[in-house]
Amino acid sequence: MSQIIKIFDTTLRDGEQCPGASLNHEEKLKIAKQLEKLGVDIIEAGFPIASPDDFRAVHAIAKAAKKTTICGLARAVEKDIQTAFEAIRPARKKRIHTFLATSDLHLKFKLKMTRAEALAKIAEMVKFARLKCNDVEFSPEDASRSDPKFLWKALESAIKAGAKTLNIPDTVGYATPAEFGEFIKNIRKNTRGIRGMVISVHCHDDLGLAVANSLAAVRNGARQIECTVNGIGERAGNTSLEEIVMAIRTRKDVFRNLKTNVKAKEIYRTSRLVSSLTGFVVPPNKAIVGSNAFAHESGIHQHGILAKRETYEIMKAQDIGLDKNKLVLGKHSGRAALIARMIELGFELSQKEIEKTFRRFKLLADKKKEIFDEDLEALVLNEISEAAAEWIVDGVEVISGTKKKPRAEVILKRSDGKKFRKKSGGTGPVDAAYSAVNKIIGEKVKLLEFRMDAVSEGIDAQATVAVKVETADGRTYTGKGSHTDIVVASVRSYVNALNKILAGKERMKVVL
Repeated sequence: MSQIIKIFDTTLRDGEQCPGASLNHEEKLKIAKQLEKLGVDIIEAGFPIASPDDFRAVHAIAKAAKKTTICGLARAVEKDIQTAFEAIRPARKKRIHTFLATSDLHLKFKLKMTRAEALAKIAEMVKFARLKCNDVEFSPEDASRSDPKFLWKALESAIKAGAKTLNIPDTVGYATPAEFGEFIKNIRKNTRGIRGMVISVHCHDDLGLAVANSLAAVRNGARQIECTVNGIGERAGNTSLEEIVMAIRTRKDVFRNLKTNVKAKEIYRTSRLVSSLTGFVVPPNKAIVGSNAFAHESGIHQHGILAKRETYEIMKAQDIGLDKNKLVLGKHSGRAALIARMIELGFELSQKEIEKTFRRFKLLADKKKEIFDEDLEALVLNEISEAAAEWIVDGVEVISGTKKKPRAEVILKRSDGKKFRKKSGGTGPVDAAYSAVNKIIGEKVKLLEFRMDAVSEGIDAQATVAVKVETADGRTYTGKGSHTDIVVASVRSYVNALNKILAGKERMKVVL
């Protein structure tokens, strides 16, 4: 009989901690709903004590969840644990995830705590969490660099206090697959009372080994993997959900009698949603979900694929939700056709959202002869990004040319409905437009990255612009926007990034 490898998705917690990936309330809720549709077992919805906005988002996700366990992260502190519980209280299935570092490095320099004090604190706080919630997970932060014998004692303390899941983090991505597999094996062998406990792993990708380490752990008894969509997260990122799921699914000869509950056909649309809302572009060569993952240019490869797909493909594009047979809509398409296609693409829109999207669809159809799935996704994701935004782009006009000094006029609408109009010059039309935006919003930022891609094919394709900006205090934020006019797309992406700055100024960051 098959055993289930639980997928613990931390996109909305560890993934969102990634510099520049801050999400607003509406965006978090959209991602959470898609994660439930994807079939993940647990959603770590956030770190409720971090900010009022994080608390509200976790609470909203807990209310909206139908069958997925909703988890809140908490330090081993009573106030954190109480706040986490209040945030997840509405969920049908809830979990508190509390953590305390166990490596001597962290104990001495970060926590300024002795080993004995750490053991006592673990027992006390896990017990307190268990009084609030029946499902408690404990993580010994920096486990992979902890003294194994002390780590076993720490886990024993958590077990005695009532923890049901023991999560072993490779917090700084230090481990290698062989040693991490052995590490998990020894935990199972030497930790008293561990029989019946779920062993989880949370690996970071600093050495590019997060997925390999997680899979090595599975082969040595781990039955839960903490991961993120597209592998986003602190520094080099986390274990990539799509790579884990497809590795277990594809290599049944290696992972015998093991499977996940993830619906693989939802992987691609989940990846696109997270990429669009965080502003983090998926690299073309990214495994599973990159644009080149199922593309073949080499003549030898093309010949092999035509003769027998399995010669150069170990998975089918359709397995992750890609479909070569795309429905193309146009200006004569009606509301019913649009709604039908949106449902097929996995979007659940309210009547208000449908009306707004349909109006934008008609405007786009007047500019483009054919509208592809990617265009529809861009329309909806622009709508989501603007739903709870402080500023919305209401108009952009530019003058530019080889003999003209670039000038731009930008109109922005604030959340209270008031419109602001400013003009400015610049070295080019985008620079001029950004200067006008700065005059309105008043945020001083440095543009670090600017990237433009076509959403779909054709000379009339929509452009998607992704930017990364840095604030005066060194924080980075990303933004993304789409439009058939590349300057308008550029302004939308810039304003999207500035909205994230305004929404996340007081947000506290915590590393697990």
